[in-house]
Amino acid sequence: MEITPLSELMGVRISGVDIAEPLDQKTVEAITGALDRHQIVVLPKQTLSPESFIRFSQCFGPPEPHVIDTFHHPVDPNILVLSNIQRNGKPIGLLDAGTYFHSDYSYLNVPARCTLLYAIQMPPMKCGTTFANQRRAHDELPDATKARLNGLIANHHYGNRNDLDHRSRTVASVLTSDQQHRVDWVKHAVVRNHPMTQEPNLYAVSGSSFTIDGMTDDESLALLEELRLHATQEKYCYTHNYSVGDVIIWDNCSLLHSAPITDLQGHARTLWRITVKEQPLAV
Repeated sequence: MEITPLSELMGVRISGVDIAEPLDQKTVEAITGALDRHQIVVLPKQTLSPESFIRFSQCFGPPEPHVIDTFHHPVDPNILVLSNIQRNGKPIGLLDAGTYFHSDYSYLNVPARCTLLYAIQMPPMKCGTTFANQRRAHDELPDATKARLNGLIANHHYGNRNDLDHRSRTVASVLTSDQQHRVDWVKHAVVRNHPMTQEPNLYAVSGSSFTIDGMTDDESLALLEELRLHATQEKYCYTHNYSVGDVIIWDNCSLLHSAPITDLQGHARTLWRITVKEQPLAV
């Protein structure tokens, strides 16, 4: 096993591990520990079946099917297919998924610990995911702002607070009527302690957070927008461009992420995605 940094800001690449095979406990602890410390782990040159991908994801916790069941993998609903390919005139996967800064499953009572993507088909142009470090963004807030945020609770719902136009490519992926009935309002602290390290992080200040308890809508929006602009500054961001066979895992408590919007000019792009939930935590 060889571990090398992806950037100064976050992330490591772990080579020399074949995750298609069952892993021993020491290897699992090395990978999960690297995720907790470095927020992103990339495992290159993997060849996975749906079954081996699911088995590996369970090293981090229980996988949870995405509410958009339209594009669940036929072998296992815990895998969401992301793709621009059409067969018989129908898309085989979700095209624009999360093209705005957000944290996966922040609209659920028990949010996501991590998300795993497996790159199966990649176009020649760069079209990677951008991550924003919410641990560092919190650390560099003024002390007065940290004190102001202490104890604040945000109300979350599936959606992109800054774009609710269903015709837009930066709207949250549009749900069917049945899917809409499966989501509701939930509450999360504006600053959440990481479930494994207990370090404080700004949490989902972009995307699903719409209001804050004890504030008017205008006050809530002003504060959330102030935090979003701070937390997504370029100095907190790193973009990872995928190669075929990459498996990338990211920490949803301490990161925001945004998928690319790009014209792929007829090139195929297909990834499998699994999202793993945290164990239940008190707000």
